[in-house]
Amino acid sequence: MNLDGLSIGQVALAALMDVAFAFALGSALLEGWLARDGAGMRSAPSHAAWHRARGSLVAAAFALVLADAGWFFYQAASMSGTGLVAAIGVVPTAIAKTHVGHAWCAAFAGSVLLLLAALSHRGGRVGRIAFWLAALVVAASKASLGHAADAGAWSAAVGIHALHVLATGVWGGIVLAGGFVVLPALDGSPARGALIRLASRVSQASLVALGVVVLTGSLNAERGLGGSVASLQSSAWGHLLTLKLALVLLAVVLGGLNRISALPRLRRTAATTDAHTFNNVLHLEALAMVAIFIAAAVLAHTAPAA
Repeated sequence: MNLDGLSIGQVALAALMDVAFAFALGSALLEGWLARDGAGMRSAPSHAAWHRARGSLVAAAFALVLADAGWFFYQAASMSGTGLVAAIGVVPTAIAKTHVGHAWCAAFAGSVLLLLAALSHRGGRVGRIAFWLAALVVAASKASLGHAADAGAWSAAVGIHALHVLATGVWGGIVLAGGFVVLPALDGSPARGALIRLASRVSQASLVALGVVVLTGSLNAERGLGGSVASLQSSAWGHLLTLKLALVLLAVVLGGLNRISALPRLRRTAATTDAHTFNNVLHLEALAMVAIFIAAAVLAHTAPAA
């Protein structure tokens, strides 16, 4: 990857797309869990957290649409070798005649559908189905925009990477939306029961999503390294992958501390100190998750070692 203005802007927008997508998925899950717990009622102690999850969902979906649109302008400028302003005239041709343009159209349409589903929060079951259908479209399209598409638009590599994007979005989104937005609203004593129940769901869902991330990520890494571990040291892609793995390990350690230590104590005592400990560790995990998404965006815009 060349370190010029276009590439830096494109990577920044790609990272924003990943964070916004994850935030939307995590907010949707947290909102659904809180709604089943009765948080939608104004008198519920956890209503403020539910309201935050709703607002976070809409804001993240809106940010995803804007980041998607901005990213393609940078991509069109990069493909044509022009500036951003001149790239406006290239966009129709890039959409109509390139694989990147076709995949981006699907991703952008999925992002718009995801936003519409987020806005229609009273849509009930139909709205939820539309939301997760849109999430699948976005994940599959983003996989088609990456290195996995080198094996073919309908290849197993694209399918594996699409599952990786979706699982990473769920894992990262629960941590991001939970650590930055939702769980801090349950810090008071009246909402302590809701915090314990939601923290248990966050921990369990994160563990399941992490398992899928590790499996699909291992397959992606093997393909990108060309089956040679030596490429970790001999290529820029390998160095970036090592950095990403180190950040993932940090997030896993923080999540493990919450699951093994903080959460059991919180269940036993329901004490304010233990609630603060869980939320603080989750906040640190969310910061690590942002770094993971930035590293992943740089990795996606760097030629694989293979």
